[in-house]
Amino acid sequence: MAAAAVDSAMEVVPALAEEAAPEAGGLGCLVNLPGEVLEYILCSGSLTAADIGRVSSTCRRLRELCQSSGKVWKEQFRVRWPSLMKHYSPTDYVNWLEEYKVRQKAGLEARKIVASFSKRFFSEHVPCNGFSDIENLEGPEIFFEDELVCILNMEGRKALTWKYYAKKILYYLRQQKILNNLKAFLQQPDDYESYLEGAVYIDQYCNPLSDISLKDIQAQIDSIVELVCKTLRGINSRHPSLAFKAGESSMIMEIELQSQVLDAMNYVLYDQLKFKGNRMDYYNALNLYMHQVLIRRTGIPISMSLLYLTIARQLGVPLEPVNFPSHFLLRWCQGAEGATLDIFDYIYIDAFGKGKQLTVKECEYLIGQHVTAALYGVVNVKKVLQRMVGNLLSLGKREGIDQSYQLLRDSLDLYLAMYPDQVQLLLLQARLYFHLGIWPEKVLDILQHIQTLDPGQHGAVGYLVQHTLEHIERKKEEVGVEVKLRSDEKHRDVCYSIGLIMKHKRYGYNCVIYGWDPTCMMGHEWIRNMNVHSLPHGHHQPFYNVLVEDGSCRYAAQENLEYNVEPQEISHPDVGRYFSEFTGTHYIPNAELEVRYPEDLEFVYETVQNIYSAKKENIDE
Repeated sequence: MAAAAVDSAMEVVPALAEEAAPEAGGLGCLVNLPGEVLEYILCSGSLTAADIGRVSSTCRRLRELCQSSGKVWKEQFRVRWPSLMKHYSPTDYVNWLEEYKVRQKAGLEARKIVASFSKRFFSEHVPCNGFSDIENLEGPEIFFEDELVCILNMEGRKALTWKYYAKKILYYLRQQKILNNLKAFLQQPDDYESYLEGAVYIDQYCNPLSDISLKDIQAQIDSIVELVCKTLRGINSRHPSLAFKAGESSMIMEIELQSQVLDAMNYVLYDQLKFKGNRMDYYNALNLYMHQVLIRRTGIPISMSLLYLTIARQLGVPLEPVNFPSHFLLRWCQGAEGATLDIFDYIYIDAFGKGKQLTVKECEYLIGQHVTAALYGVVNVKKVLQRMVGNLLSLGKREGIDQSYQLLRDSLDLYLAMYPDQVQLLLLQARLYFHLGIWPEKVLDILQHIQTLDPGQHGAVGYLVQHTLEHIERKKEEVGVEVKLRSDEKHRDVCYSIGLIMKHKRYGYNCVIYGWDPTCMMGHEWIRNMNVHSLPHGHHQPFYNVLVEDGSCRYAAQENLEYNVEPQEISHPDVGRYFSEFTGTHYIPNAELEVRYPEDLEFVYETVQNIYSAKKENIDE
């Protein structure tokens, strides 16, 4: 009987949602059901928020069931935006109807801003103040971020331009929040020793689009601690570490008991879980990100040491970080408590080398040189983070293919957050932005700060100021959009069009065309360096701007390109800047690119049709 009543009511509910004045019979059938059944029906997922709003206006009983803080509106919110539920505590009073309205409004505002970015910033890098619209929006920031994530997760190969700018906005918002959290973290007193927390902030800042949290990383480390405890129980079933509760900061004083913990750790980490130092791919930024160290079970000395130190301290072994040159180490005190100690009263642990325990002499042998006693000393959190960011900075300077220099930019931001008056790094940052042609106003601010800190830098500062001002003036003098028509006589030799997937005849890379010139428009020096004169047609032929599958942007001669008869998506970060959709055979330009090449789209369709008609004929033959 109850099932039949539910089925009958489920048929009535949609009718109630559609009619302003439902018939008494249908309404009576519904409202006479038990409250639990009614609530089950209203939360079943078959009704939209608009339906719930209309149903709740039919009578007092349904209005009470659909109260703003009740289960019905909570379920509507959860179904629509499930990822947001983690931000609410089960014990908190929440007006779910109001939250629904605020989240929906935030989504509409976020989409409006994303849609405007392509038109506003197509011809330039998004300026520093370009994100002010998002920053000034009213409402919880998590709602805007959630909408941006929804855009990024849209299925299919459409809305590429939306995804491109949503990613940029989300990247900026999260980095700003993480940087503020890091700065607050750095204000903690020197005895605040949460090395893992600081390392996670670095990880988050360099990977703002990844779902990385201290809570999740700590949970993974806790699971390793449990395995160590299981092994430790086999060594000493009465070991005091086994009685420690999560979050306790107790320390074991007996060396023998500490040694048992370290033995158990080494077995679990290196034998059971197969963690190891990454000797094969040492200069990879992933080795410095704690979430990647746990996923890949490998890292470099400093990241492996932080993992080792965190586990040891949770189990009561007071290891300390040592900023040893060329190879980060941990030290383990062997001396009596309260005694005057020197470097020989410690054993040094190489977490990169499977937890090997070293003497002072062996430490020097490890790096092949003698070092002073000061370099065996313990360092605080800020110094540890400085070394981690310094490693990232070195890797960022080595970047080749990544023409955005994102790692270098991120590591400079992090280093200057810790040491804002480092003149050489400020100068590097200004030169980097100048080289990339972005944020000229910020370049001037940085240069002014450098001049204040060190007037002796006036030569380098003056040069950059002059050329940055010239860049700003040139931008002001730029005329409107340049439109290139294929029908113009001067473009008669242009054979290809924007959106086509091409292959380079000589180097074999796949690419997509996003611009073209009737002849080479680069300067004499570039033409000479690229040996363009050696081509049969030299520089007097069309040249194409292409996005290459390796992430680079290149300027290729027409004679070096050919159609790719087996086209595939080009995984270039800037594809969405120029194209709105990938059809499976070619890219469709977005509105801003189409304005500049208004006749290309029709040519693309004809070209693709001809290519595949010819391909089909070859197959048939």
